[in-house]
Amino acid sequence: MAASRMAVRAQPRPITPPHYPIIYVRGYAATMGEIEETVGTPYMGFNLGSTKVRQGHEDDKPVRFIFESPLIRLMKDETYTDTYEDGDFVDEDQRVDSRSVWIFRYYEEDSKSFGDGKKDSIEDYAKKLSKFILRVRKQVCQGNAEELAKFKVYLVAHSMGGLICRTYLQNVARKRHYVDKVFTYATPHGGIEIEGLNVPDLGAIDKLHVRNFNHDYMKQYLRLSKSARVTSLDGAFCPNRFFCFVGTNYKDYDAFFGLSKRVTGPAGDGLVMMENAVVDDAPRAFAHRSHSGPFGIVNSEEGYQNLRRFLFGDVRVDACLAVDEITLPRAVQKEKKAGKRIRARYNIDASAKVRGGGIYLSERRVRNESAIREKYEDLVEEKKPVYLFSGFLLKSAKTKARDTALAFALEIAIEVPLFEVNRKFWFDEHFEGETLLNETVTLHLRWSGDQPTLRYGLRTHVGSGHAFKSVALSDPDEDGRRLCEIPLGFREGSKTPPRPGFRGRLLLTTSPWNT
Repeated sequence: MAASRMAVRAQPRPITPPHYPIIYVRGYAATMGEIEETVGTPYMGFNLGSTKVRQGHEDDKPVRFIFESPLIRLMKDETYTDTYEDGDFVDEDQRVDSRSVWIFRYYEEDSKSFGDGKKDSIEDYAKKLSKFILRVRKQVCQGNAEELAKFKVYLVAHSMGGLICRTYLQNVARKRHYVDKVFTYATPHGGIEIEGLNVPDLGAIDKLHVRNFNHDYMKQYLRLSKSARVTSLDGAFCPNRFFCFVGTNYKDYDAFFGLSKRVTGPAGDGLVMMENAVVDDAPRAFAHRSHSGPFGIVNSEEGYQNLRRFLFGDVRVDACLAVDEITLPRAVQKEKKAGKRIRARYNIDASAKVRGGGIYLSERRVRNESAIREKYEDLVEEKKPVYLFSGFLLKSAKTKARDTALAFALEIAIEVPLFEVNRKFWFDEHFEGETLLNETVTLHLRWSGDQPTLRYGLRTHVGSGHAFKSVALSDPDEDGRRLCEIPLGFREGSKTPPRPGFRGRLLLTTSPWNT
């Protein structure tokens, strides 16, 4: 008789933070056919990889880049294992390794194959998730008091799966849960919009349960307080431990016969608009990936690198852009002095990558119709810092360069906008679409004992990849966060600043992660 796979594995490892069990919660299946297709696969899509990148350098054909899948990469990089044996989940009396990946198969009871063929509500799914987490706890800890005290899980979810996780945290288990972090891919935290309108709640005639993405119904099953936005965690879970990965490629999403991408349009992943794919105050990053499919966000190297670093990383980095001065074209400035109203929206590219990674951890660009867009009055008059992205650095994932630094780079570009003067377009003395700023900031973060040091270099000064200039880091606050500022654009006090031009600062916050 063949030995079972679990029997030949090493002795299950005890819980050693930050390596907790991972529970994957897949997304929405609309029809019974899609539900049957979903329950017919062991890993519900978490095992799907990709061999396609959007475009090559010489033509429009996709190029090959083999991404094995999040599941296989977790097995390779962090020595995780699955939880199946002899054709089913590991027996409930058997101890399971703490570095294990579990698939929450919530659609099984809805299918005609394994259940009654009737769809449950999101609240029902969340209650089942609660029971599932307790099962994982039982099998990982086996009654050991020390293990029970340390037990936590990571929830990793795609699309509607993220709403199930939020319903568990904000409704079912609001007072007590075992979740350490949540990572969502393309979840419609702010609902789904069609032609700018929220999907309707059709009540009893809604056989596809589209109302799961209706704002009013979402507020009900998330048990939100009256004043809370639908994108709020509403005090039920710490936003800092909830990461939102956002897709920006609507063109490669072919679901619903290509209808979805046509009615949702740009600034989204083909189904979920970018602004609706985040929860309030949570760290987030962006990738030019679609909601799902061969160019999808889950089966992407970008998604995996953010997932791995968020779960197991050593340092968190948050980046914002502060605006000190934006000079207008001379003709526009003259009109402003005459008391006329100036209006404009600035497109800001913001992309981040780590050394040797080969991909962007976050990428927002004009050419991908995903740039940050900010009003002139907010930038110049309100002086509101512009949030760029949040990322996590992982010492064990750094390249084998002799340099000990964790190296990363931020690319920032700001376009000259199309100006309006008293609600009329103004074209004199400038070219819209040219750049106010086009800079790459290379950063090298090192440690000497507990003291970090940071050096930077600007591409326009020393080229890309070099970081020679030290920057002062503030003393840590009570959460270990240290702040620094890096000047960008033309010099302060310049007698002949460029018009139009930009002067500001890159604001970086670094803080220890998983300590």
